[in-house]
Amino acid sequence: MPTYYEMAKAAILSLKERTGSSTQAIKSYIEANFDVDFKPHLLRSALKKAVDDERLLKVKASYKLSPAEKKPVKAPKPKAAAAKKPAAKKTTKKPAKKKTTTKKKAAPKKTTKKTTKKKTTKKTSKKK
Repeated sequence: MPTYYEMAKAAILSLKERTGSSTQAIKSYIEANFDVDFKPHLLRSALKKAVDDERLLKVKASYKLSPAEKKPVKAPKPKAAAAKKPAAKKTTKKPAKKKTTTKKKAAPKKTTKKTTKKKTTKKTSKKK
């Protein structure tokens, strides 16, 4: 049986919410995917302890994985695999010939200027 922190971490990873996963979303994921007798006080304490240990970040009422927890744990490589086999024959490919294309010059655009004359009207004031 996985711990509540491990179940919550799996829920946060699978929900992939940008602003973090709420406790209600984590709870519903655990109930749907894990066969455990769910106890909410254990989930709350696991989340609280993870925030204190800086494994989770609390954003408002949601939880996100800390950057350190997002990185996958890499298993050390055995030294026996470090011994390399003799290099296989390398095949060299000839570079493909580049096709040269000639670009046609674009015909200059014909621009026509339309001149519009503004009619100016003088208002004549009536003298009284």
